[in-house]
Amino acid sequence: MRRRGRIQFATLCWSIFVAGWNDGTLGPLLLRLQAVYHVGYAVVSLIFIVNTVGFVIGASTYLYLTERFKFGVMVVFASVIAIVGYALEASAPPFPAYVIGYLLTGFGMSFLDAGSNAFVASLSEDTSTKMGIMHALYGLGAMCSPLVSTQFARFHRWSFVYFAHIGITIFNIVLQLLAFRLKSQDDCLQEIGQPPPEKTKESEAGMNKYKQVFRLRAVHLMAFFILTYVGVEVTIGGWIVTYVIKERHGGANSGYISSGFFGGLTVGRIALLWLNKKVGEWRVIFLYVLICLGLELVVWLVPDLLSGAICVSFVGFFLGPIFPIVMNHAGNVLPPELISGGIGWIASFGSAGAAMFPFITGAIASGTSIASLQPLLIAMMGLLVIVWAFVPRSREALK
Repeated sequence: MRRRGRIQFATLCWSIFVAGWNDGTLGPLLLRLQAVYHVGYAVVSLIFIVNTVGFVIGASTYLYLTERFKFGVMVVFASVIAIVGYALEASAPPFPAYVIGYLLTGFGMSFLDAGSNAFVASLSEDTSTKMGIMHALYGLGAMCSPLVSTQFARFHRWSFVYFAHIGITIFNIVLQLLAFRLKSQDDCLQEIGQPPPEKTKESEAGMNKYKQVFRLRAVHLMAFFILTYVGVEVTIGGWIVTYVIKERHGGANSGYISSGFFGGLTVGRIALLWLNKKVGEWRVIFLYVLICLGLELVVWLVPDLLSGAICVSFVGFFLGPIFPIVMNHAGNVLPPELISGGIGWIASFGSAGAAMFPFITGAIASGTSIASLQPLLIAMMGLLVIVWAFVPRSREALK
């Protein structure tokens, strides 16, 4: 049972690595895409809005499809859909077709993200540590992919970067088949000695799980918080390279600043585990967001490339722990039977934020300039503080 549990957890970590690799790729490619397709900020940002549509479709259907077709089947299906999207992007088709590829990858990534978070949050042992480790792998993937895409952005065959995506996603399918064998989440948990969660009164009365989840105010608050948080995270990773080149006169190697951000994200998710437990997971989020606010003010107001790059890395360091903390907090707050559905919904909204806010940034930049990035990020971080203040601290607070 322990070996099976380790195999399952390793597979979930790789799935999150794939999601991180996907999210970290686009930033260094944006200027090349504008040059190749002769489009401005607003048009190239259609990538993000179409990606949002894919994520929203995934968010809306995750609970239903995993209940109907089983968790193990749907994560494999989602990986296959993502590969189809990558294959379309790798062919460097006309811009409308290239954008359609992001609809498919958005759907696939939303299932990998939601499924991995829901599964780990349902575990009964070391959930907080496992959540931190798993999301460190997301940061590692998002850190490594800009190193690759920065190089491909200089090549004539820039779109071949997506063959790397296809390779790691095929490996993900192999792991998913070995670990979950097309079974339901409850069956997979029973294989590692964990009984299925007890049914709630509403479930015993025959109430649909969608209704049970949507009746919980905490679910909607955490979903909106994660939507905004992931929007901040991916907006920085996606647009900071363009900001540094245009506003700080960075050179061709500016793409590595995106890797520095995601590298800080990776390290923070492991290095700050002790502080999370010492301060308390609900309280420590306020500390991290306020520190990031101060660092973003430095990036905005101090016109120095080196100090800006360092601050961006530290923003990643302190932002990093927030996502796994929220996922773990949701597991502690939501009723046991609704953890999978609730966290799946919350995590899927995070995936939507990864697409929606970068689009908003591009649309604003097209009307003004990319200098609008920093005040927009600061406003979003302020919103995080306000929303988190209304999130219940414990399961008892829901009653």
